[in-house]
Amino acid sequence: MANAREILGRMKSIKDTLKITNAMYMVSSSKLQKARKALKNTEPYFEMIQDSLAKILNEAPEAGSRYFDKRPQKDFDHRVAGYLVITADKGLAGAYNHNVFKLAEQKVHEDGPDMLFVVGQQGRHYFEKKDIPVDIHFQYTAQNPSMNRARHIARRLVSLFEEGQIDDLYVVYTRMVNSMNAVTECKKILPLAPGKIEVQDNELVDAYSNMTFLPDAKTVFEEIIPDYITGFIFGALVESFCAEHNARMMAMQTATESGESMLKDLSIKYNRARQAAITQEITEVVSGSRHNKAQ
Repeated sequence: MANAREILGRMKSIKDTLKITNAMYMVSSSKLQKARKALKNTEPYFEMIQDSLAKILNEAPEAGSRYFDKRPQKDFDHRVAGYLVITADKGLAGAYNHNVFKLAEQKVHEDGPDMLFVVGQQGRHYFEKKDIPVDIHFQYTAQNPSMNRARHIARRLVSLFEEGQIDDLYVVYTRMVNSMNAVTECKKILPLAPGKIEVQDNELVDAYSNMTFLPDAKTVFEEIIPDYITGFIFGALVESFCAEHNARMMAMQTATESGESMLKDLSIKYNRARQAAITQEITEVVSGSRHNKAQ
């Protein structure tokens, strides 16, 4: 059995670690609430964009044809898919990063000559170690996602699609189902599917009936599409950011509970070691006293 001093040293080390895990839990909780608020504040704007696109398609079905082009002339072996993979900058978030890596690597290997775009330090380091080439490193921190970053990413990826360098565009990210569960998903961004662009607010349908599009519906549609893609990417960035900090909160909570359990066990061992030391001292004193009397 370890002596009392050694046990006290281990207990001090665990207490210091618990201070770190508690601090990380509080920081992640604060960032999670801030990110959720940012996403909630921007949702009405992008819902309005989707409503506008749906109305334009209703008025002019031929609008935005280049964004709906599935390029059927290209067979499967010659199609190039682009994957935007959103990871974290740091670890200590449970299986968050691992799940993203696993899905992304699976998709890239399945589809052949693909292009890979990465957000987050963890993703960059992982694919470098795996010798998987990354076509574009978006040198943005995964922390504090912003509209400017989402707009820049969307502009680069949409231009690659328009130039024919990629035929399909996907985003691999983590979506929060609730406060306890998150799902890693691979969603298709381009080409668009007309049936998936629907009016979100039915009360606005009548308001669109008297609307005039200048210079024409097609031009307006193609001007709005980049903002629509930006909204989707921004939502994926924020969802991933929320899922990361939620996973980190759960990991830190589990670590704290484990640390407290270890402290409880060590406390019992410490009391036993201290009691054993006291008993030994009493025994030595009694033995010494008897020895003196015998002399």
